[in-house]
Amino acid sequence: MTDVSIVESENLDALGALLSTAYSGTISLVYMDPPFRTGKTQEGKSGSFDDPMIDIGQFVRDVCRRIELAWQLLSPFGCLVVHLDSKTSHYVKVGIDATVGADKFASEIIWRYRRWPSKTNNFQRVHDVLLRYVKTPGGSIWNQLYEAPSASTLETWGDRKQRAVIEDGKRKRSSSTDEASPGVPMGDVWEIGIIAPSANERTGYPTQKPEALLERLVLATTHPGGFVVDPYMGSGTLLAVCKRLGRNAIGIDRNPEAVAVTRERLRKGEQLMIGMERG
Repeated sequence: MTDVSIVESENLDALGALLSTAYSGTISLVYMDPPFRTGKTQEGKSGSFDDPMIDIGQFVRDVCRRIELAWQLLSPFGCLVVHLDSKTSHYVKVGIDATVGADKFASEIIWRYRRWPSKTNNFQRVHDVLLRYVKTPGGSIWNQLYEAPSASTLETWGDRKQRAVIEDGKRKRSSSTDEASPGVPMGDVWEIGIIAPSANERTGYPTQKPEALLERLVLATTHPGGFVVDPYMGSGTLLAVCKRLGRNAIGIDRNPEAVAVTRERLRKGEQLMIGMERG
């Protein structure tokens, strides 16, 4: 039985409090999706939150204060993922490197999506950046994910595994085996659409991320029964994914609207799962 909990609190206080509990040193994944410094009040049909345009230096310091606490929560096999946009990612990366060590950096994931184009004399911004750091380089939890091969690969080799043919110590050519291929090891550019207006997972909360995005992170970096923490819970996407995939999770948010949306989302998700089991 998985345990998904919600903490209505300033995340700096909540993270500090968690350090004095049995959770300290046991967390497999901390996912942080802080506000993006848009200078706006982000509004949706079911909630809103302020996203002030604070000084970039202060923004980095604020994020890194929370990272310093979250880092202590991680198990030796855990990882931290920070979700940012292209205007702040490079500043924050320098800050994280200084906070936990540049050697702990594992990957930069680019989430590419399509959206309605805006009028601009620049290339359209259609991606976010996810920075992944590991507590123990070379020793973190890793479950390999795969994506479909290219059309040309399927045309040449079909859906079978390829095998290198070695002659005189050198690779001469490739051949296929009778074993089905799981696909191509997943790269660090993820093309995942934003949430459609009619999607069942849409809550109406602003800046909601798609479940497919967080599902990849959870599947790749945690085991069933593992523990996950989301200090910027928002509409509870990570908690909903963890509940569905059998992971324990703690979501933290100071916004009562976010807490209400997440509780309702988890309630509906639980009813859906019960209905599926009965069906």
